[in-house]
Amino acid sequence: MTTMSTEKKIEITLSESAPVRIDPAQWPVIAEARRHDGAVECQANNEWRIRVREHADGRRIVYGSHEAGNGGQYAGFRETFAGWLLAGGDDTVRAIRRVAGVLGDDQLGAECIAALPAHDL
Repeated sequence: MTTMSTEKKIEITLSESAPVRIDPAQWPVIAEARRHDGAVECQANNEWRIRVREHADGRRIVYGSHEAGNGGQYAGFRETFAGWLLAGGDDTVRAIRRVAGVLGDDQLGAECIAALPAHDL
């Protein structure tokens, strides 16, 4: 779950620890993949997203969600959230795959991995 507060911070739900609150200006998005099931996003019943944010010190947050879209959802629908805080970039691909697994969407994970910044060799 990602929510905005009056302090311009966002709260990110993590999978194996308490949520974290960050200043998005200090944690820019470096990769993202998203999709929805509607002809247009505003009519979608479901929305899926995986994001990777990176701090200047090298830490990364990989998180994602399956949420109800603006088109409505059936009674009893439960949103799904997953996320991991990483000490560095080495485990980013693994964390994306874990988030995608929780969301049940391996293709979305592959798209997010493809959106990561390229490495120079």
